[in-house]
Amino acid sequence: MVYRPLYTGFKGAIYPVNPEKLEILGLTAYPGVEAVPDEIDLAIITTPAASVPALLKQCSARGVKGAVVITAGFAEVGAAGRRLEDEIAEVAQSAGIRFVGPNCMGIWSAAGNFNLSFAQAPKKGAIAFVSQSGTFGVSMAQVAADRGYGLSKFISIGNQTDLEVADYLEYLAGDEETRVIALYLEGLRDGERFFHIAQAAAAKKPIVIYKAGRSIPAGRAAMSHTASVAGSAVIFDNLCKQMGLLQVHEAFHLFETAQALAGLPVARGNRVAILGSGGQGVVGTDACSALGMDLPRLDPETSAAISALLPGHAPQAKNPVDFAGSSRTAIQEAEIIERFLQLDYIDGVISNVPVSPQLFDPTLRIERSAKDHSPAVQTALEGGERYAELPRKYNKPVICLRFAQLENDIMEEILSEGGIPVYSTPEQCARAMQALVFFGRHGKAS
Repeated sequence: MVYRPLYTGFKGAIYPVNPEKLEILGLTAYPGVEAVPDEIDLAIITTPAASVPALLKQCSARGVKGAVVITAGFAEVGAAGRRLEDEIAEVAQSAGIRFVGPNCMGIWSAAGNFNLSFAQAPKKGAIAFVSQSGTFGVSMAQVAADRGYGLSKFISIGNQTDLEVADYLEYLAGDEETRVIALYLEGLRDGERFFHIAQAAAAKKPIVIYKAGRSIPAGRAAMSHTASVAGSAVIFDNLCKQMGLLQVHEAFHLFETAQALAGLPVARGNRVAILGSGGQGVVGTDACSALGMDLPRLDPETSAAISALLPGHAPQAKNPVDFAGSSRTAIQEAEIIERFLQLDYIDGVISNVPVSPQLFDPTLRIERSAKDHSPAVQTALEGGERYAELPRKYNKPVICLRFAQLENDIMEEILSEGGIPVYSTPEQCARAMQALVFFGRHGKAS
């Protein structure tokens, strides 16, 4: 595990400790903790479980106050492991050492380029992801990175022998680089403390939770995985509702909702407008309605103004507005979205990604700094930039849909600068908008 900070930009000193090696990955190795020549800020322990108590005592003798215990083989494996876990807790407490784990996959911090978890560091962003599962959490974070979702922190908390999920929440609530906290939980060691801390943290920024271990068989699995008691799903659900914590019920919904919350203003109400073509609007309307959102009919003046921007064969603008599969420009789309946002009875908009010349020529590479753009490219850039400014201009969210991803699309790059997420299905768009509505109702200003 020690190699990973070397390849992700970490600038601090690293001291490999191994009694059988003189050098590891080009770094001088030391036979024991006592032989390290400088002060040690953090110990990363990956040795067999039985060796961990003695190593923590060695760290204590060197004045180390922090550790990440990645090693497994503790309470999650049975009574003998639990006794060993109790021992490391006692050693750490008496030495004043706070530690992450054990039975975890480490931590990652964008601020320090500090990486104990990933072969390739995630994209930097504003979502802090705290996961009780190590492998599952790392896999989720990597998928999120592949889809362009950025993280500020990743913390694999494991068995929570010392630091618990409430401690991480308390820290992240004050972390300036984190706008949204995403949690994967299996169980809690101290439910009362968790909800006390979570309520205080939720007053500062949105918290999205995916709670596993809801069924009886899954609860047994959680105990053998991270030594956690899953608890009553009904009680957990009701407490989340009371405190304004948003629960999702499928794994990757964590990131779909967190991405919208990280870049957009929350919605002031549940009234949504949709711009798209044909079935996109119908399916999007169903998805929004199923989640409790309303699609108000447009007033006659707005309907006439938007209809004037549509082709002659398009139906009269209502809500959703149908482009009728016709060609249009990004500027026209931006103008329609802006008219939606100007309405006091519309709280947010779901639309297709503004049309880009790359949609018709995927080989086209557009450099925004170039001065010799074709008229089509120039129109697309102007429309996209106007579009991306709209959420901040009107303090209302805009979410985009694109069924088939377009590689190296300049329009998605522009939208991301405005905090506008792009999803692959109408249902994803609706869930993201519902999250913005939820936290708008609970007084969050994401």
